[in-house]
Amino acid sequence: MRVITAEPTGLCFGVRRAITTLEEELKKFSRVYALGSPIHNPQEIERLSEMGLVVVDSPRDVPHGAISFVRAHGVSPETLRILSERSSRMVDGTCPFVKTAQERAKTLSQEGYTVIILGDATHPEVKGIMGYVSGEAHVLASAEDISGEFVGKRCGLLSQTTQRVETFSSLVSAFVSVSPEIKVYNTICRATLERQQSVCRLAEEADGIIVLGGRNSANTRKLAEIAFSSGVPALWIEHAGELDGRWPENKGTIGIAAGGSTPDWLIKELIQKLKTM
Repeated sequence: MRVITAEPTGLCFGVRRAITTLEEELKKFSRVYALGSPIHNPQEIERLSEMGLVVVDSPRDVPHGAISFVRAHGVSPETLRILSERSSRMVDGTCPFVKTAQERAKTLSQEGYTVIILGDATHPEVKGIMGYVSGEAHVLASAEDISGEFVGKRCGLLSQTTQRVETFSSLVSAFVSVSPEIKVYNTICRATLERQQSVCRLAEEADGIIVLGGRNSANTRKLAEIAFSSGVPALWIEHAGELDGRWPENKGTIGIAAGGSTPDWLIKELIQKLKTM
């Protein structure tokens, strides 16, 4: 059995930057309070918690005078204000690509466009982006969600950074016949696109694809969707311990793809387990 990995794979630039920054803070302070899980990977959160990370659900859960951390997904301006008031030190780990999406949404809103965001309305990144919009805004999951309320409106379109390019293209195309004027910003992260394309390349060479990453990770879910629709047997697991030893049977080449929130040590662990089979 041959094991090949997608290229690129593992932590994306934004997540790696945020985790590196968080680790530096944890070395200096005994406790750092992160608003929401700083990485959508339970195994990595367990490791960081042992270093002193405390995950909270609300900015008001951060004790006065504590060290706070904003994860790569970003937050709204109002949340930033509350955190800065409560914290003795606030560390902003927002991914630069997410910051770009936030600024694009703000600009479109200021220019009078109805802001349309392709994404998951419940995802923290999307909630943060929405906080930069002062006017009308909507979150759509696909072109199928377009309704008659948008007819005749000037619409500005952007995307959650981890969405599929094909889905965003379909949404833009659909709005051409709905809105008299559209302005489009492609805010899909380049690293996300590269990882999605890498899964397609794996499908051409592998007899089976394993997608490795947290089940609450949006970008990993997209990779899994591509793998499942490729026609090649595919499996989505969070860690090597979930791999059934019977699954690799009769597969000469196994391809591994990992989400942008999957640390290198989990990838190496999976490769080692496959090699021992």
